[in-house]
Amino acid sequence: MTRRFSETRRFLALYWPHLAADRLRRTNGAADSLPNALLVFTAKQRGAMRIVATCERARGLAGLTLADARAREPDLVAIDADPTGDLHMLERIADGCDRYTPMVALDSDAGVTLDVTGCGDAEAIADDAATRLAAAGWQVRHALAGTPEAAQALARYQTAPAADEAAAVRRLPIAALEADDETELALRRAGLKTIGDLAARPSAPLAARFGSDLTDRLARLLGQSDSRITPRRAPPALVFERRFAEPIARTEYALEMLGELAAEAEVALAERHMGGRRYAARFYRSDGVARDLSVEASLPLRGAKDVMRLFGERLDALADPIDPGFGFDLIRLAVPLLEPMAPTQLQLEGGAVAEGELAALIDRLSARAGKGKFRRLRPRESHIPEQAVLALPAIDAPQPADWDAPEVGEPPSRPIHLFDPPQMIDVIAEVPDGPPHRFRWRRGVHEVTRFEGPERIAAQWWKRDDNQGLTRDYYRVEDARGRRFWIFRHGLYGAERVAPGWYMHGLFA
Repeated sequence: MTRRFSETRRFLALYWPHLAADRLRRTNGAADSLPNALLVFTAKQRGAMRIVATCERARGLAGLTLADARAREPDLVAIDADPTGDLHMLERIADGCDRYTPMVALDSDAGVTLDVTGCGDAEAIADDAATRLAAAGWQVRHALAGTPEAAQALARYQTAPAADEAAAVRRLPIAALEADDETELALRRAGLKTIGDLAARPSAPLAARFGSDLTDRLARLLGQSDSRITPRRAPPALVFERRFAEPIARTEYALEMLGELAAEAEVALAERHMGGRRYAARFYRSDGVARDLSVEASLPLRGAKDVMRLFGERLDALADPIDPGFGFDLIRLAVPLLEPMAPTQLQLEGGAVAEGELAALIDRLSARAGKGKFRRLRPRESHIPEQAVLALPAIDAPQPADWDAPEVGEPPSRPIHLFDPPQMIDVIAEVPDGPPHRFRWRRGVHEVTRFEGPERIAAQWWKRDDNQGLTRDYYRVEDARGRRFWIFRHGLYGAERVAPGWYMHGLFA
């Protein structure tokens, strides 16, 4: 007996047959003046402008060249296709669909598939999703099935939901296999026009003639082979949510509910002896729009007050405040990233306290200005000076590593500030390959009174064919006014094919 995986899993597929036209009517006010216009969307394919999408009234023109379509319908309105805009809109819809399940995936160019297994009544979820989308002005088809391929095919090719899923799949045309044109033509010529026709044939001859991909796809459509979706986002470690029978229209009250969710997260994290490095809030509006708000912490964090303080900083920095519109009917708080949070032992000199205060300051500043605005320097193993330091976002940087301490009584070997890139200077030396005697930098002349060097830094051997891969001779120099510089000669006289040049690389003070 063939095992049917469809008996244990449920997938909901949503399909927008006229996504481009619906998006245009929703986002372009001018389209409202032409509610009955024959809208078509064109793109250049095979050397001609072809219709790649249409509105409902013009669906019979899909696939034609624009010239042939105008010959049939002179009054049609042709618009350049915008696949990027369609994809962004589909992603926004998918964001709203994860109110039902975190297992949401995009399906080709105009569909979304949800794994609703274990999420409650699948039929109720499907009806709710379809009702919400229809109320927002979308023409959407939906279908439930035991595999994502079957659900997607039913949503695309059946005109109305069927009571018998297996029979409905078998009635689907062979186009649901999404095979290439040559394979589909060969199947039709053989008299195989539906999925049921193929299912009645032995799989071995089909695989020998058309390849195993065809029979594998057929098995997934029929629910005889296990199949899953790859969600757009990995499910978070912890999720907390509030649902409201009546949408709430006050942002202040929504933030109070978010604070309650943060308190629940604090309890759950304390039970696990963990803290959150990232907190993501999502506010679902009743019209299907979802607004995201996230904060990050440089150290594991679980206190509800601390988390809400970061959310407050983030809200204050928003140029576009969160608009409740017709009200929020669902608020969700996720903790995607957890880390162990061991008890902190207080040191007599207050070191642990100071470290925590610094982390809190970094968190607040990053929440307000953005995580990339503040950086922390970390040493890296490299003999190339500009590659010996990594500038990482302060909120993401690992614990600071120990820097090499200078020898007692010796000046530092590396300057406090490095120029990136090094700045070219004019140098006068007593001999061509000798130390600098005088140099000009930024329209000023500096007389060298003291120098130390050279410190020779060899090039990386895999960059010897590049001008950047020349040998460097570094000098620590002091001018007549006591200012100290770090300069280098790029290249060696007589040893390189490129004439050496001098550069200012850093300042000691």
